[in-house]
Amino acid sequence: MRQKIKELLKKRKAIILAHNYQPPEIQEIADLCGDSLELSIRASMTDAEVILFCGVHFMAETASILSPDKTVLLPRKDAGCPMADMITPESLKARLDELPPMPVATYVNSPASVKALSTICCTSANAIEVVKSLDAKEVMMVPDRNLAKYTASHTTTKIHIWDGYCPIHDILTPKDVNKAKQAHPDAVFMAHPECRPEVLKLTGNILSTSGMIRFARESKSRSFIVGTEVGMLYPLKKANPDKNFYPASLSMECSDMKKITVEDVARSLEFMEGQIKVPEHIRRPALKAVQRMIDT
Repeated sequence: MRQKIKELLKKRKAIILAHNYQPPEIQEIADLCGDSLELSIRASMTDAEVILFCGVHFMAETASILSPDKTVLLPRKDAGCPMADMITPESLKARLDELPPMPVATYVNSPASVKALSTICCTSANAIEVVKSLDAKEVMMVPDRNLAKYTASHTTTKIHIWDGYCPIHDILTPKDVNKAKQAHPDAVFMAHPECRPEVLKLTGNILSTSGMIRFARESKSRSFIVGTEVGMLYPLKKANPDKNFYPASLSMECSDMKKITVEDVARSLEFMEGQIKVPEHIRRPALKAVQRMIDT
């Protein structure tokens, strides 16, 4: 199957992207692994004609936004994101109509149609910097309430919070973390900003997935408790084979991130199935919001 994929990649002039939460066998056949936006930016700079994204729907949309001249494939169109589904352009418009005019900072984990209504986008790594760059007294931040609360705690800006969340990160509790710490007393706890505020209070190491890899590599510590989706353990161990990584909770597994199989990848490349194309009337304003973030 791997040989078939290799031949199809050459035939299609394609590149495979895999998010850090994807299964190990998917990460192993990928040309690039990492955070979702990071992958889309890097892919846009290649001469590949086809981008096959092993992730979820909003990630493939972002690749389409940044690479309109490339064909973007999502091997499983039913691979979605519950948090991204918690906001629509209609619901955002309705909320904004109730408030005085203010910029909208939208997490990249959102539909392209919502990005198109936004002032600027942000990632889990740069949300604080993005909000500060707006130089506004009030900001609407969507769709992740936990990321918004984390950002609010590090800025004087009044942030209006959307009640969306990642079910995988939101499930982690301080009790889970303390149990993991008891089991691994020498381990350093790393948490993703999508976790609840009470969980983030238990560590000073609040990091994106790529940030976790860098932190673990540069840290003198030998053991780490990982407060994010369990798929992250694989790239962490691969990048740091001499260190130990433990899940903060085994419940933190995203079924959507585990849908794509090697067979799905081969089928998608062979028959060009699963194409994701963001319409131009949505892509252009969405690109402005993404580009403003990149330029910040």
